Amino acid sequence: MDTSSIPGLELIQVADVVAREKSIEREEVMLAMEEAIQKAGRAKYGLDRDIRAMIDRKTGAILLERWIEVVEDVEDELTQMNAAEGAKQNPPLAVGEFWRQALPPIEFGRIAAQTAKQVISQKVRDAERARQFEEYKDRIGEIVVGTVKRAESYSITVDLGRAEAVIRREEMIPRENLRQGDRVRAYIIDVREEPRGPQIFLSRACNEFMAKLFTQEVPEIYDGIIEIKGVAREPGSRAKIAVLSNDPGIDPVGACVGMRGSRVQAVVGELQGEKVEIIPYIEEPASFVVNALAPAEVAKVVMDEVAGRMEVVVPDDQLSLAIGRRGQNVRLASQLSGWYIDVLTEAEESERRQEEFKTRSTRFIDALNIDDVIAHLLVAEGFVFPEEIAESTLEELGAIQGFDEDIAAELQNRAVEYVERESNRINVALDELKVADDLRAFEYISLAMLLTLAENDIRTLDDLAGLDNEELVELLGQHGLSDDGEAGDIIMAARAHWFDDETADSTDTDDMSASSDS
Repeated sequence: MDTSSIPGLELIQVADVVAREKSIEREEVMLAMEEAIQKAGRAKYGLDRDIRAMIDRKTGAILLERWIEVVEDVEDELTQMNAAEGAKQNPPLAVGEFWRQALPPIEFGRIAAQTAKQVISQKVRDAERARQFEEYKDRIGEIVVGTVKRAESYSITVDLGRAEAVIRREEMIPRENLRQGDRVRAYIIDVREEPRGPQIFLSRACNEFMAKLFTQEVPEIYDGIIEIKGVAREPGSRAKIAVLSNDPGIDPVGACVGMRGSRVQAVVGELQGEKVEIIPYIEEPASFVVNALAPAEVAKVVMDEVAGRMEVVVPDDQLSLAIGRRGQNVRLASQLSGWYIDVLTEAEESERRQEEFKTRSTRFIDALNIDDVIAHLLVAEGFVFPEEIAESTLEELGAIQGFDEDIAAELQNRAVEYVERESNRINVALDELKVADDLRAFEYISLAMLLTLAENDIRTLDDLAGLDNEELVELLGQHGLSDDGEAGDIIMAARAHWFDDETADSTDTDDMSASSDS
């Protein structure tokens, strides 16, 4: 095939058709054609030569040229000439300019034509992928509608019209059976460049998908009158969504349910029958958790704000309803509220409180040599350990009902003596157990905790740093450490010297390198 025999206008028409079909710019197609012709020209005239092809954008005429650059010092005689030779040309050429030699049209053989076709196809594919990435990179967080192009066990390929996207297995609704040709709505969770081209990842299982569905179905959410404060889902089974109205005259739950349940049913239908509970959001955490545990009735809530935990007490006949099948109700309520929720019956809570009361009372009776009445009064006031009494002021102790100044002073003296005796006893024990100085100097744990750790073969700071949260809570639970977060803080503080050592080593290495360079 001779390039001179290709009608120019036909070439332009082909470029227009390809650009329209692939939704890319015509210039991209023209550049791909030029590169294909250029590659064929180099194959004929020499791969080392600078052969360039140009296609006139109006007439489609093809021009093939050899370019030689004018330089001061020639490094490649095939693509460069010196300034003296450049000055002899007509017109004279300066350094940095090019001498251009027109070449006769080339005839494409079968192999050359196939190569040109591959180059054009690859360039068009690259341009199409670039267009897809630019179009969808800013659409993360939107819902798109497409057609299932290919359904496999591990993923589903969705045709979006101008691009293809993928729903991976973990982002599908369990037991959902999508077939080729089905229309599907999904949420764009990510768009990223990969070696095989831009990839668009969709999800039907993420919380944001349900939130977006409600935004589409409920105009008040779209207009900002109602806010979605949180979503918790177990895809295909059950979900809870918390909503808040910024207009006192609009009921957020009623607006999301719609007339005869029309709005929520539209969302449920899209989610393959997933049971959706709409919860009114309340700023106060305990009241919100009570709402989130619906339909169970709650008798009492005890909050531990430091640990981020709540003990929820329910009547005996409400326990199974509060926990839900396989713990689903309390798990979703915990995800929605952001609090760890422990559900107890009234009987369990009463038994637990009595056991705690008895344990703390016994501790005070043994440590301070007091009768059970005084011990019960101290426990009722919230004291847990004798150390707390030693650290309290006489005014605080004297304010306890039934205590006078003399009783308060005597209790504090006994507590101080107990703390000193315990401190001496523990220090002797730590010496016998050969506990390392770095652990003994660690300020985040008490002496009693330190002894318990030493008795369990945790005798250096590195030993403590090597524990995980659960192990530390299990060891020190008797001393009041029950929160994973607090245990994690202690362990990270114990590991701090690891990072300090790494920084010091890095600084020493840099100093040695600088010294070597100098």
